[in-house]
Amino acid sequence: MTVYKILTRQQWAAAAAGGQFNGAAIDLVDGYIHLSTASQLIETVRRHFQSQADLVIVCLDTECLDTECLGDGLRWEPSRGGALFPHFYGTLPTTAATSLIDLPLGPDGEHQFPPGPWHLT
Repeated sequence: MTVYKILTRQQWAAAAAGGQFNGAAIDLVDGYIHLSTASQLIETVRRHFQSQADLVIVCLDTECLDTECLGDGLRWEPSRGGALFPHFYGTLPTTAATSLIDLPLGPDGEHQFPPGPWHLT
């Protein structure tokens, strides 16, 4: 299964250079790394990343997170409206990333999602 993390290109470049991602500011405050499923991704971007440029979607293999994690790993916990969201406890190994997808802003200021599983849900 794949879960997703929205980051700036700069955040991902820093993580990739070090081989791990410790979390964005909100992740560090909450004590876990916020992730989304395909069906949650568009709403997550709309709520938390509106009008932010230079974003990427980091696609993460949950099996890799379960086998390579440090700390308590991947947990499914209730969040927005009681839906279960994936949260990663620990340092996220960048080796869990299967791909990186650009998430540009369109002329209307909205993010332009490429074709993907987020459109199928």
